[in-house]
Amino acid sequence: MFNIEMAEKLKLLGDKTRLTIMGLLKDREWCVCDLVDILNMSQPNVSQHLRKLKAQGLVKETKRAQWVYYALAIEEDSYIHTILDALPDTESLLLLKGEYTACDCN
Repeated sequence: MFNIEMAEKLKLLGDKTRLTIMGLLKDREWCVCDLVDILNMSQPNVSQHLRKLKAQGLVKETKRAQWVYYALAIEEDSYIHTILDALPDTESLLLLKGEYTACDCN
């Protein structure tokens, strides 16, 4: 059973967008509206990626008023941390994106 779960999580992270989201979340939590701007994608598309990550237990959501924030939800000793450690930090990812302005939820 453990190998099936691991394979499913690794398959999920094989998607560039989901891997980028995980890279952003490794440093802090983000509101969906920020992720929409950073990833230059529609809100439904970003939400779909987040839903898949949440279903595998990789992220958790917190609702504050009308805003939904996402953060990592992985164990400290998880093999997922090895993958996250190999990803660029948030600042580097934002530099690749270019100009970024935080949304009104912050």
